[in-house]
Amino acid sequence: MKRLVYFLVSFIFFSLFSTFAQSNSTFYNRNYFSLTSPGAMKYGLYGFDNPAVLSTLNGLNLQFNWSDYNSKEKLNNWGLFAAVPNLGFSMVKMRSGAFDVTDYNFALAMGNKSISTGFSYGWSDGNRTVFNRRNLYTVGLLIRPFKYVSFGAVGLFPESRTSEGYVDLAIRPFGNEWLSVFGDYLFKKQYFNDEQRWSAGASVELLSGLRLVGRYFNNEFITAGLEVSLGSLSFSGQGHFTKNKETQYNTYGIRIGENDRSFWKYFNKNDNYAEFNLLGQVNYQRYKWFDNSNSLRTLLEQIKAAKEDITISGIAINTSGMQINKEMLWELREALKNFKSAGKKVVVYVDRVNIDGYYLASIADKIVLDPMGQIILEGYLMGRTFYKNTLDKLGIGFTEWRYFKYKSAEESFSRTDMSEADAEQRQKIVDEVYNLVRNDICNDRGFTREQFDNFVDSNFIFIAGDAIKKHLVDTLARWNDVKDLIAKWDNDKKGYKDPNKLEKFNLPDDNHWGEKPQIAVIYAIGACAMDGGINARSLVNDVQNAFDNDRIKAIVLRVDSPGGDALASDLIAEVMKKNKGKKPVIVSQGYVAASGGYWLSMYGDTIVAAPNTITSSIGVIGGWFYNKELKDKLGFTTDFVKKGKHADLGFGFSLPLINIGLLPDRDLTKEEQTQSEFLLKSMYREFITKVSEGRKLSYDYVDSIAQGRVWAGTDGIKLKIVDVLGGLDDAIMIAKQKTGLIEGEYNLIELPEPSLFNFSALLGGMVGIETDNKYEIKYDMVQDLKFRLENNGKVMPLLPIMDLYK
Repeated sequence: MKRLVYFLVSFIFFSLFSTFAQSNSTFYNRNYFSLTSPGAMKYGLYGFDNPAVLSTLNGLNLQFNWSDYNSKEKLNNWGLFAAVPNLGFSMVKMRSGAFDVTDYNFALAMGNKSISTGFSYGWSDGNRTVFNRRNLYTVGLLIRPFKYVSFGAVGLFPESRTSEGYVDLAIRPFGNEWLSVFGDYLFKKQYFNDEQRWSAGASVELLSGLRLVGRYFNNEFITAGLEVSLGSLSFSGQGHFTKNKETQYNTYGIRIGENDRSFWKYFNKNDNYAEFNLLGQVNYQRYKWFDNSNSLRTLLEQIKAAKEDITISGIAINTSGMQINKEMLWELREALKNFKSAGKKVVVYVDRVNIDGYYLASIADKIVLDPMGQIILEGYLMGRTFYKNTLDKLGIGFTEWRYFKYKSAEESFSRTDMSEADAEQRQKIVDEVYNLVRNDICNDRGFTREQFDNFVDSNFIFIAGDAIKKHLVDTLARWNDVKDLIAKWDNDKKGYKDPNKLEKFNLPDDNHWGEKPQIAVIYAIGACAMDGGINARSLVNDVQNAFDNDRIKAIVLRVDSPGGDALASDLIAEVMKKNKGKKPVIVSQGYVAASGGYWLSMYGDTIVAAPNTITSSIGVIGGWFYNKELKDKLGFTTDFVKKGKHADLGFGFSLPLINIGLLPDRDLTKEEQTQSEFLLKSMYREFITKVSEGRKLSYDYVDSIAQGRVWAGTDGIKLKIVDVLGGLDDAIMIAKQKTGLIEGEYNLIELPEPSLFNFSALLGGMVGIETDNKYEIKYDMVQDLKFRLENNGKVMPLLPIMDLYK
């Protein structure tokens, strides 16, 4: 690519200073519909003037221009320009008296928004001789090294004639579309008297979508134009004046295509609500194709965009069928609170909700409950299922390797109830979550804490009539009636917008020249495993590549993991440690970022957690499943030969059909247990040491708050294992601040790259196959058992997965 660019640059500039044809300018004569130089405003004439401009496009565009030159009544001169990214076609017709000619042009480009090259081929039909037409080859170059400068060069090579060259330079003093000052120059061997050789001018866009353009040519020819954009439709007009200030002719244009800034929004203020449908699972990422699910980052961005959009006065949310974990729900609620701070309104519809759903709804100015709906304020608990008796009945033995007070991941297999330490840490988290929800609901709905406690402990189930009497909701209605209610409350009928159609998501990139810097949001989601869960084997490459990519200015690592394989966690952590200081790394902790999930987090420059995030659990644990009687009950036998005292450790039989790994024939000997204890305690010390280094805390202090204990995010702040209370959007804001990036002048990218589509969904309902969305976190008992048997005997930083993702 670089060699091709160098060749084209040399080729163009060679043409600029070679022998030029002694005829009127081909370039200026061809481009009289232009408002500015090709690289100064918008996208020029879509590759007709400079084919390299096609690399800056984002979608399909059609533009029709015409002129009243030589005739005020007939459409004698017109041009049609069509383009998609990197490809363009155009035709321009000119008539003079009884003669006419039609010029055709096919153009293509390659490159990006910082540097691109292009090539076009033009041909003509009609009275070619009268209009002095030749087949025309054009090469173009566009360089935008940063947002303040655009440089373009064009070489025109007509058949049977020598070439001419053209360069243009545009400068944006403010780095955006408000003002562009430009100039251009034509290179020829000889100029005719009064011929256009250069021009200079300016484009001003003080109001979005309203552009004023003026241009002065060396022969005192002047043009003045206006373009009005209404989004995907725009209109333009330009007057062409002689040096005596007399109107020579006018040109006009209509464009339809990719979205643009809209002047219409100034006449459409506060007349709309953004309409959100939260049906289904809220995931972290979506498949690129055929996936209409909601993702957390998209919802947060849409709410923020609605706040900034002057045409939006409120948000209406349908929560029916919503599936979302507690931490994501808190983030959405905080985003809605921020939306309301702009004086805008939130209306939430609910049908059947528990305490979590009501917690989200309570932020609303108006809560609408379905007449057949109900609210259940059941409170909170953390519980778990114990399998010790089941294992005993099956004839499966299990030995727990536990040396740290709160590390309880294996209790489900070693006990029949919670240990005192596990109950203590879980009760603390339940209390923190309950207090968070109670305080927020009381503040926003006007209840006292005593009233809320009474709701939870006395009635707790509220049908529609009760909910109205208790002021839990504001009115009863179906979702289809919500729009009429809003019109009644606001004394004005509102329009409703799909959040994807808000202005922020439908703007062109021409407000920023060149490739925008990026912030990478990298997801470490699920169990810490090499080839499942976080997929550490490939994720480590995504993290390293993000450090190596100069366009990526900061990394936000979103962690939602209960841990697992220490190697998988450490692969990611070590890459972060090795590259520390190259660029800001902000860790955003989701619902669970504990044990191996905290291992992933500890080297972040800033750790951001929600108040209800489950974090820390700095510790390790192990366990050993083995056969006691199951093999005999099933009628299996095993046999082996060996060399080595411990070679049979781990040997056993596999369970057929369900593809679950070996169940060892025996438990560990005392000697082997001593070795396991040594490994486990050594890994614990290593974990503590790494956390103390990453968090700049003393070893003894980390040990005092560790021992495998989980904490809520609110405690994490006090204990210095978390830096900021917030969500994913807060982490992105911190990354932006640390890099000095300005809102709207950077792009967010997500890693790993989302898959094209959910192939397994195509098999849904076939031959008993149960499908799943890989971007959704949920507990699967069979997969958990398989994971544990595959890692049987490994020392692991792990939480009890089954108790977290149900």
